[in-house]
Amino acid sequence: MNNEYDNEGFFNQYAQMPRSRDGLTAAGEWHQLKPLFPALQGKSVLDLGCGYGWHCRFAAEQGAERVLGIDLSEKMISEAKKRNGEPGIEYRVCGIEEYGYPENTWDCVVSNLALHYIEDIRQIFQKAHHTLTPGGIFLLNMEHPVFTAGVGQDWLYTEAGVPWCWPVDQYFMPGERKTHFLGCDVRKQHHTLTQILMGLLNSGFTLEAVKEAEPPVEMLDLPGMRDELRRPMMLLVRARKT
Repeated sequence: MNNEYDNEGFFNQYAQMPRSRDGLTAAGEWHQLKPLFPALQGKSVLDLGCGYGWHCRFAAEQGAERVLGIDLSEKMISEAKKRNGEPGIEYRVCGIEEYGYPENTWDCVVSNLALHYIEDIRQIFQKAHHTLTPGGIFLLNMEHPVFTAGVGQDWLYTEAGVPWCWPVDQYFMPGERKTHFLGCDVRKQHHTLTQILMGLLNSGFTLEAVKEAEPPVEMLDLPGMRDELRRPMMLLVRARKT
């Protein structure tokens, strides 16, 4: 995961986002992601790119016995410890690519809005499969390929400043995408839908659910939310180690 999140200006802007201030209930995709979690009572959970630790806290509240959240950003880990330092949760400054992934260790591996920063996503799928216990669940939410293939990851606007359409280009050319987000130049990685889903299947997973994020009805009156129905921003997948 890129380390823009330790940039002071970027981090301060990120802290103002609704999902940063209010947690999971402010995330438009939570109503779809939450039902994908397996029963966590007495289980062990690894969070790849844990950010503020909201999903770690959720796992602990669901009865998980052991929770580890890793993130490359020291600022994110510091904030996670402050906001969501529940008993049984460990936080560690560590990149997703650098973690050791011990064999048959975790019952559930979750990654939320982090894997679109990873260039070799297939390698992470293989490592997640390696570290899961038999029957374990890999639950991921990442930026949708239609979003990462967006030109500048932004709308084209009318002269009146109204979003007109979402341009997509170079879809079948995976790799680095440069965008401007929260006042900072950010580098992400574009992966096609085939790369993501076949990457999971070829790593030994069985796909149990695939969803494209849609905001719930009760959020549609929030600024910009209705435009989220015009193109998918996030891809949610539940996969099982069989």
